[in-house]
Amino acid sequence: MARISGTGRGFGIGLAVIAPLGLAACATPEPVNAALPSLYWPMTSQGAQVDAGTARDMISAYRARSGLAPLRLDPDLQKLAEAEAAAMAAADRPSRAQTVKNAVERLGFASAEANLSAGYHTLAEAFSGWRDSPAHNATLLAPQAQRMGIATAYAPGSKYKVYWALLVAK
Repeated sequence: MARISGTGRGFGIGLAVIAPLGLAACATPEPVNAALPSLYWPMTSQGAQVDAGTARDMISAYRARSGLAPLRLDPDLQKLAEAEAAAMAAADRPSRAQTVKNAVERLGFASAEANLSAGYHTLAEAFSGWRDSPAHNATLLAPQAQRMGIATAYAPGSKYKVYWALLVAK
């Protein structure tokens, strides 16, 4: 929103003209800045989607520093991640990772791991938080992982706002 300041007699008239425009700008969500790298895109709006390719590249580069193979995006894991993120947002709480891992393995994926979290507003925040958590970092560095899916879901009425699901499997 634009800042309005000034002095003098014309200020009151200018404010009457400019203020409604400023309020209208507040009512419309701000578009994502195309110049902003996707790892900093805010996930705090309806329709916001994490850039899965950037997530894959970032996680794969991190894995490479530990001598691990890169991950590739898997359409089935992607769909499962989207469904899990949406379910967490609807329930307004993160799911239990073990429950999700078991479900993924029942669908035919081997060595499934899951990072399920909430409250990170950007991919950069989520990645940093996962890296700093021993349990989540173990998922990022799962030695047998070859494929992944990642998704977010926005819950505007939630204290967390954004729910994350990262699924990796062999």
